[in-house]
Amino acid sequence: RRTILDYKQIFIKALIIVFLLATARCQIRYSIPEEMRKGSFVGNVAEDLGMDAKRLKSGGARIVSSENNKGILVVNERIDREKLCGDVTPCSFSFEVILENPMELHRITVEITDINDNSPTFRNADIKFEISESVAVGSRFLLDTAEDADVGENGLQKYTLSPNEMFDLKQHSSPDGRKYAEMILLKPLDRETEPRLSLKLSAVDGGNPLRSGTVNVHVTVLDANDNPPIFNQPFYRAAVSESAVKGTLIITVNASDADDGSNGLVTYRFAKMTPEIADIFKLDEVTGSITLKGDVDYEKEKKYELTIEAVDQGGLTDSNKVLIEVTDMNDNAPVINVMSFSSPVPEDSPPGTTVAIINVNDADSDKNGHITCTIDRMLPFKIKSTITNYYALITDSYLDREVIPEYNITVRATDSGFPSLSNTTILRLKISDVNDNTPLFEENIYVAQIVENNSPGTSIFSVTAHDRDWNQNARVSYFLEETQINGNPTSTFVSINSETGVIYAVRSFDYEQMKQLEFTVKAQDGGSPPLSSNVSVNIQIQDQNDNPPQVLYPVQTAGSVVAEMVPRSADVGYLVTKVVAVDVDSGQNAWLSYKLQKATDRALFEVGSQNGEIRTVRQVTEKDLLKQRLTVIVEDNGQPSRSATVIVNVAVADSFPEVLSEFSDFPHDKDYNDNLTFYLVLALAVVSFLFITCLVVIISVKIYRWRQSRILYHSSLPVIPYYPPRYSDTLGTGTLPHTYNYEVCRTTDSRKSDCKFGRAGSQNVLIMDPSSTGTMHYVVITTEERKEF
Repeated sequence: RRTILDYKQIFIKALIIVFLLATARCQIRYSIPEEMRKGSFVGNVAEDLGMDAKRLKSGGARIVSSENNKGILVVNERIDREKLCGDVTPCSFSFEVILENPMELHRITVEITDINDNSPTFRNADIKFEISESVAVGSRFLLDTAEDADVGENGLQKYTLSPNEMFDLKQHSSPDGRKYAEMILLKPLDRETEPRLSLKLSAVDGGNPLRSGTVNVHVTVLDANDNPPIFNQPFYRAAVSESAVKGTLIITVNASDADDGSNGLVTYRFAKMTPEIADIFKLDEVTGSITLKGDVDYEKEKKYELTIEAVDQGGLTDSNKVLIEVTDMNDNAPVINVMSFSSPVPEDSPPGTTVAIINVNDADSDKNGHITCTIDRMLPFKIKSTITNYYALITDSYLDREVIPEYNITVRATDSGFPSLSNTTILRLKISDVNDNTPLFEENIYVAQIVENNSPGTSIFSVTAHDRDWNQNARVSYFLEETQINGNPTSTFVSINSETGVIYAVRSFDYEQMKQLEFTVKAQDGGSPPLSSNVSVNIQIQDQNDNPPQVLYPVQTAGSVVAEMVPRSADVGYLVTKVVAVDVDSGQNAWLSYKLQKATDRALFEVGSQNGEIRTVRQVTEKDLLKQRLTVIVEDNGQPSRSATVIVNVAVADSFPEVLSEFSDFPHDKDYNDNLTFYLVLALAVVSFLFITCLVVIISVKIYRWRQSRILYHSSLPVIPYYPPRYSDTLGTGTLPHTYNYEVCRTTDSRKSDCKFGRAGSQNVLIMDPSSTGTMHYVVITTEERKEF
């Protein structure tokens, strides 16, 4: 940033300059030649200004000679006009002389005049021309210009050419005053006579003395193109493999030209070349070498004919033919075309059936195109040639769809080239089904179980048959063979789903009525004609614990009392009687156990849990009550278990009259612990009739026993089972496998009995009511010795 003081100084200097210009009195002009020596006199400034030397000194003139103070202007150093002004004329420079007290300003101009101190010069030492001998007379050739630093008369004035017969020199001036020259051809050139000319060009100025500069002009006479190129062969032939890589040299053509120089320089080019061939071959225009640029394919083009032209620099040409033959290589694999193919083929097709017609081609030639067609020998097919390049695929044996439903047949075609090439195609041949297989069940006999008391419609199990055929031929339907089961059609017992083979129960089964069902199921396929097979089905009905035990002895009848007599002298373990029960169920559902539920005196009797025998536990005494009532419960082993209850009346007495006198008071429908008042009233009511009823009872007993023995002998009802000592179920159908029928005849007092099938010991049995209303026929057993029972 400029300060106020800076602006003040600038202003003062400007005022001084204006003042000096206003006070300038005169201007002096001197003219001197260049190149004057140092110290040479230029002029007397003081004299030329009209003042003495004292004024210059007192005024502080700045230009003063170093030799004196007389105001003489001299050359301080060498002056070169060319450096100072170049080609500008006139050449001068000015300077001012400042005097003070009073202040004066005087301008002095010095003009520098030129002297001839520079010679004309050419930029190059030689000028060269190449001129064809065919150039016309009068042709002009511009020459290089010379440069002269001097001006005016001292500058370049003219050009001169050394004497010769071929060229003349003509000088010209450009608008800016520069001078230049041209050579003009005077007569035709002959390269064979004078192939080269050497001339000298001179540039001269106008100084005194004259100065000049020279340059050598060399003219080379070029040969005229009067000879065309000629190929060294009338025809070219070459071969290239179709597997050759790009850049492979095929052939080199050669042409020569008798001319010299450029006229003898030959280049090569394709003539009449199509774009397709241009993409395949490349021609070196200098060497004439033909190389492979693209790919050749014997199968597309077997040979190529090329036209080559040789051209010199003068435009003269020659042409020739090049025939390039392509040699075949095994580069094409056989091509397989399936002309006809039948799929699927029925499995019952006879050997020799044609499956496919195949065409095989190879684009190669000779042995490279010779083809062999094969398939896998393990397949039931073979391939044979019919006509050229055609093959037939035929069956070689019988087919079985159930063994192999589909074949992948690989057809391979191989040529005879080296190395050989091959191609494959896969034919997926499906075998169509023929209904030649019957449905087969998974098992020879089906055995199933069903628990009795099933609901109608319950699914029992299913049968399954498989048919190795396919589709409709393998669609199996199931049917029941119409047979009889217990006189009824099978369809009244079971049904079968024709699609799934599931067997259903039509009714509820009862194990006690029917143990098993046996029937036949037929499986039939959907072929035409249909094929079928049968299988036996055995359905075993399993037992369910649906029946309670049934007590056979002692007989429970309404309105009568049956009592077992035990003498008062009976010992410990005395067999009172045996509770006999059966269960129509089977297995563990029929295993029975016995248990004493209630007793008048529990300390006197016990019941065998396995055999149902009632025995005394202690010695019978006089204190024991005459009337003893025992409640025995019989249970099976099913889940859940079922039971039955039986009441056993025991009379502790030594004789029948003793029992009879008290027996009417024996309860038979209620427990021993019922209301005693009711029994006292009942006893008083019947005492008056005791004597009469006693006789009636004796007669009734005899008649009843006789009838029972006859009924037991002719009855076909279930017999009384017997428990073995270890309670073993030897036959697997119940707890009492052994049965006994007894027919007993005895008198009132006798302890001996007669039996048809054996002798058993037992205490007397007293039956008060000969009538029986039970649902079963009961057997009255009288034994003498219960230990033998």
